[in-house]
Amino acid sequence: MVLIEKKRYIFPKTIFDIIFSILVIVFILSWLIPIVALLIFLESKEKTFFTQKRVGKNGKTFNILKFKSMKGTPPENDPLLSKDEAARITKFGKFIRKYRIDEFPQFINVLKGEMSIVGPRPERHVFLDEIMKHIPKYKKMQNLKPGITSLGQIKYGYADNLDQMLKRARYDLVYLDNLSFVTDIKIILSTIIIVIKGKGR
Repeated sequence: MVLIEKKRYIFPKTIFDIIFSILVIVFILSWLIPIVALLIFLESKEKTFFTQKRVGKNGKTFNILKFKSMKGTPPENDPLLSKDEAARITKFGKFIRKYRIDEFPQFINVLKGEMSIVGPRPERHVFLDEIMKHIPKYKKMQNLKPGITSLGQIKYGYADNLDQMLKRARYDLVYLDNLSFVTDIKIILSTIIIVIKGKGR
């Protein structure tokens, strides 16, 4: 399916992203931010939010926003996979990752037009280059805004190694070939189930 022919999909998707994000920010983040900020400070004296450069639509970089779940700052020139960062995750960080609470500030990224609720995982340049080296077709994913959740994220969550990263990427390509508002809703509902059951990782 050619992306240019997807206007009937992109327009309602954009409207849905804006309305849903406003509702989440007003009715959830408005009270969640001070609570999470306090608990993060009490445990680790860390700041509330974590920002990092990620690759967005058409290769444009943006600062992704998350609740801080780790101590310190990851190295910029030596990026790590999630298994390598495990030692830095705080106890509260493990909890908010399990229930995907750390991802909630990304609704602000969605409202700013940098992300969508459903889309490919927003990767760092170094990991994106590695994925495209093994799966050249993945370059097409840059025609879409990255998402808070994705088909690949549902299947694999945080990648512990390159093999899992590539498998997750292939699921995102399946999503690319089946773009529809119905597909997005199914992914959102699956994500909500994961959040409720605490199956995030």
